[in-house]
Amino acid sequence: MIRLRIQRAVLPRPALILTDTPRPNCPQCLGDGGIEWPYGDETGEYAGSEWEWCGCWNERLRWTLLLLPCRKSGTAYTDEPPF
Repeated sequence: MIRLRIQRAVLPRPALILTDTPRPNCPQCLGDGGIEWPYGDETGEYAGSEWEWCGCWNERLRWTLLLLPCRKSGTAYTDEPPF
């Protein structure tokens, strides 16, 4: 089942998109959308984390609803659609 939400994307250009969300009661990721695996170096100190995506959602499932105008520095006006 798809759980949709509206989100603001920045790249490749500003837009409002409709995207899937992780299942809030997923027993594997607890609604985070993935599992973080921290790891350490040879001395046992924290060296970073790896992220494993959960199968309860698809991060690439998204649709563009509305392209937003790019803001030019120094001015609040633009001639990009939507006008």
